[in-house]
Amino acid sequence: MEPFVTHTGTAVPLRRSDVDTDQIIPSDWLKRVERTGFGKGLFAEWREDPTFVLNRPERQGATVLLAGENFGTGSSREHAVWALTDFGFKAVISSRFADIFRGNSLKGGLLPVQLPAEVVTALMDLTDADPTAEITVDLDAREVRAGAITAPFDLDDFTRWRLMEGLDDIGLTLRHEESVASFEKSRPSWKPATAVS
Repeated sequence: MEPFVTHTGTAVPLRRSDVDTDQIIPSDWLKRVERTGFGKGLFAEWREDPTFVLNRPERQGATVLLAGENFGTGSSREHAVWALTDFGFKAVISSRFADIFRGNSLKGGLLPVQLPAEVVTALMDLTDADPTAEITVDLDAREVRAGAITAPFDLDDFTRWRLMEGLDDIGLTLRHEESVASFEKSRPSWKPATAVS
């Protein structure tokens, strides 16, 4: 997982609420066995409409998604996070996230930033007026900045540290690789062991 400290990029305003994980990545994309390649399936059904916001030329290369309220509802599929990150998004800003989606995002390196609805609307209005407007998501300062807007957001210290260090669950475990290897060497040979290279 890549460290996330501060990110600045253009945004896509997705003015839809209650977007569920099946809309983010339809179930027919769940047959893939890799974690990559899901970006092609992001909002696949909506992207069939040439006027859909992600299809607009001025939104190409955007790395911040501005989403409506209650983003990521539905099933617990991690694939929704993989699709967003594979497409190039680094952060999603919404006034409310589904709990499981939020947890999957934080573990997968996608920063879900929860801001008041009026701030999210103001950010959407800003990027609608100027698609080249950049939004800075500053995890170090725990704030979002764009134009005249500066908005603080909450994130617990441990999760913030993990993201800034680029540590997912596996990365956290590997920080103790020597201890794990030492423990495995001390176990009786007749017990099952893990392979540590």
